[in-house]
Amino acid sequence: MDFSKDELNEAKRQIDSTLHKLRETIKTFEAKENTERYKSQITLAKRRVKAFEIANWFIENEINKN
Repeated sequence: MDFSKDELNEAKRQIDSTLHKLRETIKTFEAKENTERYKSQITLAKRRVKAFEIANWFIENEINKN
């Protein structure tokens, strides 16, 4: 699929926003008293952060190719 530079930049902006929110969510869960209770949510959020970081890397490479 071909995407315009504007589409790639907007996708990156959206991913950056989501990454920020996920990282804040992780901080919130880890700051709670009984973190063991939130272990699955923390793990899920960390996995999502990693997935979005990978997607961002590919988008950045595509933007820099053009």
